[in-house]
Amino acid sequence: MHAGIQNKKKKTKKRPAAGVAVMAALASTSALASTSAMAGQPAGATVLAESEVVLPAAPAATVTPPSPYLSDWFHQSIGLIGSKNIRFGPHRTNDLYLEYEYFGRKGPFDLYGYVDVPRVLGVGNGYDGGFTNKGSPVFSEQEPRVSIDHLLGKSLAIGPFKEWYVAFDWIYDQGHNTPGRQNTLYAGIGTDIDTHTPLMLSANLYLHRQWENYGAANQNSWDGYRAQMKYILPLGTFHGGNLLYVGFFNYDFGSKLREETGDNTRTDTAFVSTNVLIYSFKHWRFWTAARYFHHGGQWAGTELNFGDGPFQNRSNGWGYYASVGYQF
Repeated sequence: MHAGIQNKKKKTKKRPAAGVAVMAALASTSALASTSAMAGQPAGATVLAESEVVLPAAPAATVTPPSPYLSDWFHQSIGLIGSKNIRFGPHRTNDLYLEYEYFGRKGPFDLYGYVDVPRVLGVGNGYDGGFTNKGSPVFSEQEPRVSIDHLLGKSLAIGPFKEWYVAFDWIYDQGHNTPGRQNTLYAGIGTDIDTHTPLMLSANLYLHRQWENYGAANQNSWDGYRAQMKYILPLGTFHGGNLLYVGFFNYDFGSKLREETGDNTRTDTAFVSTNVLIYSFKHWRFWTAARYFHHGGQWAGTELNFGDGPFQNRSNGWGYYASVGYQF
């Protein structure tokens, strides 16, 4: 899931959603049970009629049913997403965009990422730029984590913190040109937290390295930190589909963007909280999300004027998403 943001010169900037698709597949897992063909006897056992001696069944070859997906560990989906009132920039944006997502765990590597084609069908408001109106053709985010426990071959669990990772979050917006580009890296440490309940928690703490940033004053610098928390709660199965709640927040702090900008239009902190309800089947998936922004994109919510007259920046408030997708 991405969201639009703008700067003073460009109309579109995209920012991350942090892990919706990776959670959807958790609700797709089911357990199978078998019953004995004869009451009181092992399944498949043979009874000799004359002696009533029970002979154990010959070991049956285990047959693994074919996966309905292209890979049994690398999960992929493609979806169409509509967004409204996204507050990562000076103007609120609406968009309809295409998104490819993937996730999976293989050895020490815990992978998640997505690639968006903004404004893919030419639908969006006047401040939304993308593929069809010479805005950014591609926006992407990759969030790999590498298990330290797995690399060392031993558990580093401490209390509820059951596994530790070297964690990364790389955000790249191609832009129409260099002033419209974003290239951001978060790098740090992550952990999974055992709640002893169906609620699943993970957390990451990052250092923030900024390269291109739509012409902002903090380009080409180390600029602050990001704290991230993700939480997942399976809600059950309804009419053949799995219902799942996913939530996460990003808190950016320790930045010097306001001081480097030299006025009150930017902030040194930002907080974005996202709440997602996912309804998924074997292949089809539907979800809707409500996202709260406080100083979205580190904009301060002041009156702005980029040469076309003053307007009010509304960086605080709610934005919304809805999606239909196909898992393969």
